[in-house]
Amino acid sequence: MSGKLMPAFFAAGLTLLLGASILGVQLESRGVDTIVIVHDAMTWLWLAVAAVVVFVYQLLKDRIRLVREHAQRASHFELPAFLKNHAQRRLMIALAIGALLLFPFLAERSAVDIATLTLIYVMLGLGLNVVVGLAGLLDLGYVGFYAIGAYTYALLNSYFGFTFWEALPLAGATTALFGYLLGFPVLRLRGDYLAIVTLGFGEIIRILLNNLTEITGGPNGISQIPEPSLFNLQLSRRIDEGYLSFHEFFGIAYDPSHKVIYLYILALLFALAVATVIYRLMRMPIGRAWEALREDDIACRSLGMNPTGIKLSAFTIGASFAGFAGSVFAARQGFISPLSFTFIESAIVLAIVVLGGMGSQLGVILAAIAMTLLPEIAREFNEYRMLLFGAIMVLMMVWRPQGLLPLKRPQMELKRD
Repeated sequence: MSGKLMPAFFAAGLTLLLGASILGVQLESRGVDTIVIVHDAMTWLWLAVAAVVVFVYQLLKDRIRLVREHAQRASHFELPAFLKNHAQRRLMIALAIGALLLFPFLAERSAVDIATLTLIYVMLGLGLNVVVGLAGLLDLGYVGFYAIGAYTYALLNSYFGFTFWEALPLAGATTALFGYLLGFPVLRLRGDYLAIVTLGFGEIIRILLNNLTEITGGPNGISQIPEPSLFNLQLSRRIDEGYLSFHEFFGIAYDPSHKVIYLYILALLFALAVATVIYRLMRMPIGRAWEALREDDIACRSLGMNPTGIKLSAFTIGASFAGFAGSVFAARQGFISPLSFTFIESAIVLAIVVLGGMGSQLGVILAAIAMTLLPEIAREFNEYRMLLFGAIMVLMMVWRPQGLLPLKRPQMELKRD
């Protein structure tokens, strides 16, 4: 124990020093002078508590490691008994979908709007899960495809008058094409090198959108993006020429919540469609090929598979789902700019995939819900939200590195008589 005291004191002192420089004091410019503002005693108390926690952890980290390894060996997730039956599982899924469809009619407008954003992140997480979770290709520039899908709909509507439903397949096709083109330069890359190239791709897209002012509006973005219509019915108070008003057609009073509910149901249907398509792909030969590539590239090649086609299919399919999510995002916001597609968005979507469990659809959905709702719950602690986000990531990687619900393949064991 005595040999651990010096490292423990050093770690605690470093925590206190860094915390004091970031949270304890604040520099404020007043004219030509810079004034140091010291925060209140409560902040320093929390810094002291953090230093003590680090000190105790450094002393007991060996015992904690043994407990963690034992817990990981003992943890074995299994579906509840009533979900192992195929018919009962379908019934539960149907009930869950029914509850999600009833949700917007019972909840407040703000809650429905947040739920729509959550479903967009579910689509993004499921799409990136194809590339990272199933194929094992680390992609840090996924937000680039997200931006391409959003701007495709916005530009087609602004310049050519395309509706949402006309621009949607073009947005998916455009992002799929960009994913296919991105796949070629990274065919021979893996690991850190692949991450750097994809990170550069995401930044290139953002900078191009920011600099092509005459086309994309640059930093000002694109505004007045219309929401999707419902069979030639528009849900706004003012309608465009050639359309009918939703509330007048049904003879009801105008309510702005109708548009919010419609966007939620639309996002829900898209998320269910994406989850269904990926679920089917995972059980097809292409899904098995993705997992084979993730486990061992050399073994995959030795079995006669074509890694080139496998990688390109993963990038193309994953990018197309980001394009659909981007179009829904543009329709929900009504305004987009390059600031909506920074690297932090890629980091959040990647965190959703990692926290949920690589390759696990249910885990990704649960992680997307958590990653979207936690910032809203912690809005009072706006200054510390990213700090809490980092702490949660570290704790998850230490205590459950395989994610919330890791992917479990059906297994059959042969027992000796």
